[in-house]
Amino acid sequence: MSIRVVTLPGDGIGPEILAPAVDLLKRFVAGVQIEEHVFGGASIDAHGIALTDDTLAACQSADAVLLAAVGGPKWDTTDPAKPRPEQGLLGLRKGLGLYANLRPVRPLPALYDASPLRREIIDGTDLLVVRELTGGIYFGEKTRTETTASDLCVYSTEEIERIARSAFEAARTKVTSVDKANVLETSRLWRQVVVDLHQREFSHIPLEHVLVDNAAMQLVSNPTSFDVIVTENMFGDILSDEAAMLTGSIGMLPSASLGGDGPGLFEPVHGSAPDIAGQGIANPLAMFLSTALLLRHGLNLESEAGALESAVDQALDQGLRTRDLGGTASTAEATEAVLAALG
Repeated sequence: MSIRVVTLPGDGIGPEILAPAVDLLKRFVAGVQIEEHVFGGASIDAHGIALTDDTLAACQSADAVLLAAVGGPKWDTTDPAKPRPEQGLLGLRKGLGLYANLRPVRPLPALYDASPLRREIIDGTDLLVVRELTGGIYFGEKTRTETTASDLCVYSTEEIERIARSAFEAARTKVTSVDKANVLETSRLWRQVVVDLHQREFSHIPLEHVLVDNAAMQLVSNPTSFDVIVTENMFGDILSDEAAMLTGSIGMLPSASLGGDGPGLFEPVHGSAPDIAGQGIANPLAMFLSTALLLRHGLNLESEAGALESAVDQALDQGLRTRDLGGTASTAEATEAVLAALG
């Protein structure tokens, strides 16, 4: 049976970093069928909306979805009636039932000096942010008048329990549940549900609760204290981007968004970087590492995923540095270095 992957180049540097990632995917998966669709700002330009019904249907019927990047100042607007590229992301997550966003953060020794934090602080960091992806304030009812605006934050017991279970199942040493239970009612429910699930099914795994402001501080002062961080949608969005800087560049972090039985969505954490689009200098490594997560979580090809991750590590060990990492390597040169490491 053939494997079908839908690719979404998106905007900015998206097409530049996706093309070599697809070449790598074809190297690991013989006969994989690639089906490309416009998405985000490019879809707004072509169709007037960020995610068309045809694109969503194609993604729903695929084995996995590989997304590069969306957005840019061209489509920035505060007019609620106008389409925005990010609406495509929210619609895709909802349409595919992707409730768990996994963002691994593992600074590589070769890049320790690229991090804004001291070597001794980040040394040994190996954590996973598990972010709830389809609930909370991003999806709540929104109102807007000339003088007021509101965004409703809603969570159900079911939504909290399923993301907490994902975190406990991924944990090696402990789970840190991040909330704002001293202020928010949704966070109080969050904490209660996480505690109940822990007591029923995962009491053998240590659990701690940390308020989100303290978690933000601990991420940059003591990142090695974390194993798995589980949190709600908006907190996870902010904390995972903060954690990205432990690696020295947001251009290094991959992510996987998973749900039930349907296809997963795999994408780098970074944005579309329109300021460098078309120059051939974008860092493709997070895109490559997202492809590795697709191999692992989307196609159950663990050895192939490990081989690709090892090739990225080896290329960096041998001196590969793109501009965001303080070097001069182009997108093509970074790709060549990873291919050489694969042998």
